[in-house]
Amino acid sequence: MLYFTLASKAYARNLQYRGAHMVHNIASAMFGFMYACIWIGLGADHALGEYGTQGMVGYIAFTQAALWISSFITNGLGIPQAVRTGHISLDLMRPVHLFSHLMAKEWGQIAYQFIYKSIPIYVVYYFAFSLELPGKASDLLFVALALAGAAYLSICINYLIGASALWTTESSWLYWGNHAMINLLAGFFIPIEWLPGWLQTAAWWSPYPYLLYVPTRLYLGFGNVSYLWGTLFWCVLLTLACLLATGFLRRKVEVQGG
Repeated sequence: MLYFTLASKAYARNLQYRGAHMVHNIASAMFGFMYACIWIGLGADHALGEYGTQGMVGYIAFTQAALWISSFITNGLGIPQAVRTGHISLDLMRPVHLFSHLMAKEWGQIAYQFIYKSIPIYVVYYFAFSLELPGKASDLLFVALALAGAAYLSICINYLIGASALWTTESSWLYWGNHAMINLLAGFFIPIEWLPGWLQTAAWWSPYPYLLYVPTRLYLGFGNVSYLWGTLFWCVLLTLACLLATGFLRRKVEVQGG
């Protein structure tokens, strides 16, 4: 019940800024439209692999909408700001684990962004480019699982970025570096299989393909459900990393007298 309350409060807080967020939606839709037009132009002279022109348009539309679930997460889950203000010591004193506390709040924001950003953006693309939806309910279920896993992975990555604020005075470079890796290794701009071989290998040794590429492939009907095992593996691994980081974080605060 506590976690649901934290999530609902975060969701309600974002409702106060729906008007301002519409500007974000317009800007995001415009960027996605430009990317799609680039691929439409390229598709006039090239086959674009198994996707085809329409498939690549659908690819861009889905990744642009999914960014609000798997990429645009609160910087460090708010830990860097709490470290600067000293509130991190109070957060660690709460009768709830820091990771689960911040994660519950972030799920509320993700739910808001899914409803008020991802869905409206994709609806615009759906009518603008005459996109097709998956024909089977099971396909939608697998896509939903992949997106939920992607959101959780992004939460874990940002938690680890936030925890680094205890050891460095400036952790924002990790946040923007993570965004750069998402653009390159998560298959945002181009599908991973079109990257150089060594870069493909580097991508699959990281959790980044499971943030965008895997959900998108499943949505378009090109992916294998076995991809979800990779999502599960990274969810477990990063969860353990977050719990371990919290232990180090507590000791670091105690050393500083927090």
